[in-house]
Amino acid sequence: MRVKTECCVGCGICLDYCPVGAIKLVNGKAHIVKEECTECWVCYRNKVCPNSCFEPTPLLDFAAVFKHVLSDPTETYQGTGVPGRGTEEAKTNDVTGRYRPGFYGICIDVGRPGIGVYLRDVQKITRALAKVGVAFASPEENPLSAVMTDFKTGEIREDLLDTRVLSIIVEAICPKEKLPAALAALKEVAKEIDTVFSLGIVSVWDEEQNRYLFQTLEKAGLPRPRRGKVNVGLGRPLVKF
Repeated sequence: MRVKTECCVGCGICLDYCPVGAIKLVNGKAHIVKEECTECWVCYRNKVCPNSCFEPTPLLDFAAVFKHVLSDPTETYQGTGVPGRGTEEAKTNDVTGRYRPGFYGICIDVGRPGIGVYLRDVQKITRALAKVGVAFASPEENPLSAVMTDFKTGEIREDLLDTRVLSIIVEAICPKEKLPAALAALKEVAKEIDTVFSLGIVSVWDEEQNRYLFQTLEKAGLPRPRRGKVNVGLGRPLVKF
């Protein structure tokens, strides 16, 4: 994204619309800090400028395309065919069966709402989870997995670590017995990253498994979830548990 400075009058209206604060006034003109911009195109799509000063710049490399597609919810990630950050998460688990009895799904929403995140901080999270032995979602299921170079260590492509996106989702499958270690790892890494994240835990509806989940959360000093998304079995299951 760029500002056509020749038509900018420095009104400053656009500043409050940028989700990550990447638009500044410099010498009386709006200016986009390239390193901070996530290419979400909110300023352009919502026509916030009365003089139409915002103009998309060509997305010439993979990093630019990746951060735009992950940051603009109107875009569809080609690798998965899913719009809005490119993953279905657990929303279709009654059909896909990605999360089965004896396992918990971990879905970490990083950088949301309106904070943004550099992939170098995302790598700290994936490294922490990799150390406890979780299995990350496949590249066909999750865009972040598609740019990971080592699933055993949680490494992300080095050339993308300084890329900033509006938000991204880390997905992993955690064996029941490793859940305490995974929660402990996330509590520690939360102290090391310069952004925010929310933790979602996916479980099949099983009384014993859910009881164990609540007990594990309590021992970890984490609150019991107050809301959630429930698959009620209306889809056409492709797997049987």
